[in-house]
Amino acid sequence: MNWLEALAVAFGIVSVYLSVRQKIWSWPTAIVNVLLYFVVFRTAKLYADMGLQLVYFALSVYGWYEWLYGGEHRTVLRVSRGTPRMALVLLGITAASVAILGTLLARTTDAALPYLDSATTSTSLAAQWMMTRKVLENWAVWMVVDVVYVGMFLYKSLYLTAALYAVFFVLAAMGWAQWKRSYEADRAARARLAAAT
Repeated sequence: MNWLEALAVAFGIVSVYLSVRQKIWSWPTAIVNVLLYFVVFRTAKLYADMGLQLVYFALSVYGWYEWLYGGEHRTVLRVSRGTPRMALVLLGITAASVAILGTLLARTTDAALPYLDSATTSTSLAAQWMMTRKVLENWAVWMVVDVVYVGMFLYKSLYLTAALYAVFFVLAAMGWAQWKRSYEADRAARARLAAAT
């Protein structure tokens, strides 16, 4: 545990909390978080998670834009529900990514946990993409992957990061509840508007 990890943890908590509240500042704080964790994971030889930070950087820029202009007629994006087709596509992409990335890391690097690292990485990417589109189910995916991350980081003696992912689990549960309320309130408002016209 060092000051860089502690700073990354602080930015991570702030970023996810702001995401739970659907605040646009979640994205710039996420950018700082991923840049810090790039260095932390490189030091820990968790290369898939290190590379994941670069993708998170790009997704954070994309999410920032989408939350501002990704809604109907370039308006603020609203919470939506995932579809069965979306779930199948993301599951297929995630499984292929785990197989390819895990094999690559196992054969070409000194990665500590190549397949587990690849599984958490690939699943996290799917969840993060869902978050950029404000798909409610992103929080359920995050809850599952956070549990796995806690165990992996404890194993790698990244105790503060393990604690961070335990906090992320709680925040994801809060995110599910708050986004679900937001989704239902939006649906009710649209139904009232449709009935009035």
